Amino acid sequence: MTTQQYKKLLPAISGETRPYWEACKRGELLIQKCQKCGKYQFYPRGFCSHCWANEPPQWVKASGKGKVYTFTVTYQNRSPGYAEEVPYVLALVELEEGVRMFTNILECKPEDVRIGMPVEVVFRKVTDQVTIPYFRPAKA
Repeated sequence: MTTQQYKKLLPAISGETRPYWEACKRGELLIQKCQKCGKYQFYPRGFCSHCWANEPPQWVKASGKGKVYTFTVTYQNRSPGYAEEVPYVLALVELEEGVRMFTNILECKPEDVRIGMPVEVVFRKVTDQVTIPYFRPAKA
């Protein structure tokens, strides 16, 4: 897929987010863990959002498994790249590690998505530089 084919907004890859996006390109989902208090966090930051430790959080591989915490089904969106995909599910997924990520639920009819539904990460290469993590229903 080329950049011309992908019409949605692309993430800004810089500084604190670069390790995350580089891992996504490799098919790995990374989150941060504080070296002082041991708590996980997402989205990437240069400090712990729990204890404000000065040591930068370390990157750890997440399980990629979680549950739908909440969601909405989008039936209208006129923005390029999104309009062609309605209806789609925008969800907040809580990973096993306890952090929550906004994402889309793929490979599932919108009417089949439920709060508490087990999901797993799946990666989609959208440009040569960007691979985006999405989630789908977990395989039994």
